[in-house]
Amino acid sequence: MKPMIVKASSLNMSFTSERCFIAENYGSNDNKVSIAIATVKPGVTTVAHHLEGIEEIYIITQGNGIIEIKGIEPTKVTVGDVIVIPDGSSQRIKNVGNCNLVFYCVCTPRFSQEKYFSDEPTDE
Repeated sequence: MKPMIVKASSLNMSFTSERCFIAENYGSNDNKVSIAIATVKPGVTTVAHHLEGIEEIYIITQGNGIIEIKGIEPTKVTVGDVIVIPDGSSQRIKNVGNCNLVFYCVCTPRFSQEKYFSDEPTDE
């Protein structure tokens, strides 16, 4: 690994099918870790989903939310809270505040879309 600095001003936020905005800050070349920043607008709940073979850690930097993770009670979270989501665990987060809910997502190993699975019912 080489030293580097990723400036927040260089990130391109994209609206995702998960109902939030996400920008990847860093993805290691060896696929050991990725770091992204997510923004959830007030009143929005992200899509219930799980990742196979990837653990996630959320670090809340702004706002208030309620996290739902299979196996534990829904819990209010706020600035400074850390949420550990084991691989395979269904989860979603709702912004219950008046400002954006912003958090870093740290994935180990690195996030890949083919490991993402929605847990919401489909219209099929």
